[in-house]
Amino acid sequence: MFFERPDSGNEAVVMVHVDFPEGDNREDLDEFRELVISAGADPVDLITTRRVTPDTRTFIGKGKVEDVAAALRLHGAELVIFNHALSPSQERNLERELQARVLDRTGLILDIFAQRARTHEGKLQVELAQLEHQSTRLIRGWTHLERQKGGIGMRGPGETQLETDRRLLRERVKNINARLEKVRAQRDLNRRARKRSEVPTVAIVGYTNAGKSTLFNALTTSEVYAADQLFATLDPTLRRLQVPDLGEVVLADTVGFIRHLPHKLVEAFRATLQEAAEADLLLHVIDAASPERDGNIREVEKVLREIGADALPQLRVYNKIDLIPAAQARLDCNEHGDPAVVWLSAREQQGFSGLLEGIAGLLGQELFEADLSLNPDDARLRALLYEEGAVREETFGDDGGMKLQVRMQLQDFRRVLARAGVREERFISVPSDPW
Repeated sequence: MFFERPDSGNEAVVMVHVDFPEGDNREDLDEFRELVISAGADPVDLITTRRVTPDTRTFIGKGKVEDVAAALRLHGAELVIFNHALSPSQERNLERELQARVLDRTGLILDIFAQRARTHEGKLQVELAQLEHQSTRLIRGWTHLERQKGGIGMRGPGETQLETDRRLLRERVKNINARLEKVRAQRDLNRRARKRSEVPTVAIVGYTNAGKSTLFNALTTSEVYAADQLFATLDPTLRRLQVPDLGEVVLADTVGFIRHLPHKLVEAFRATLQEAAEADLLLHVIDAASPERDGNIREVEKVLREIGADALPQLRVYNKIDLIPAAQARLDCNEHGDPAVVWLSAREQQGFSGLLEGIAGLLGQELFEADLSLNPDDARLRALLYEEGAVREETFGDDGGMKLQVRMQLQDFRRVLARAGVREERFISVPSDPW
């Protein structure tokens, strides 16, 4: 990969964590340690400090920089990782003063993603995010390239090394984006084919290391890589699953979310996350035994809003109940009697019947199937229904009218009506007021 670092085994690392007051800068220390270990590093020391705001020059201040330098000398380490996002100038200042490589939280997550990506699309997405992250930190990142030599008819000020680097980097980003567009087009084609075949999609989402891949493997008897580490899964995997009283669905395993997931990664992985954004149902897998459970739920909901998936039907799946004393597998419904929460253990395969019952309950009631009578003025609605792959049969009347046999998720039909500017009351019956 373009900016992938060579594998150097378990590299000794000094970790730096700043305890800020509650707010946007606050990060979890335990999660930071897990990230470092997941990257294959050996955390030899931890430097912590309290600050109200970051130091503009070095993030941690002069005194703590000296502490970090002492830790590097003590352990013979050459890498410092911060549990926070650093500006390019802060990173350069720290490297100059510490005489060691400095990596921030975003760079650390990118490094983990680079190790985990397996598919062509995943590798392209990671490289794109790395390039965009590096573009703001570029000084002499391409020193292996020689400057073009001058000659007769070629003399002039020419490009500096940095200008050449930036131009080549822009060209590489442009090339990757073009290749990703082809992958996205193919993925869109596959999604439309699934819609035409009337198979609903259920996407598994959740915080990283919540047990999504373990659940996916247990339900589909697949062998997707699952491990007790952050970001074990990067590339989406699709498998068919038979659900009693509903039929066949497509189950999609997706990348895990995390606090302050770098925006560049959300952008780069938008095509992958589209499996979640265009699903018929989301299974939000939650580590029920985690002390950070509520905070993790909020972070997942935040990313779902970013990709436009927050309005989709959602079934919360509280996993790892085998780690909670006296916890029982069960399915809980909301005040309307709809499935809302499932308690289960993917590892022990407890509570799967409740999960399948919940999926069938939510998808079965959300299906819209009807014969629609359209007039010639409804051409946009007709086109959108075809675009969604919802039309099963169409007949034409002598008056120019059309009758469409439609089958799709109710929420998708409501969205199509809104896009076409058609009132829901024309096709969806609204309960009358008993008074």
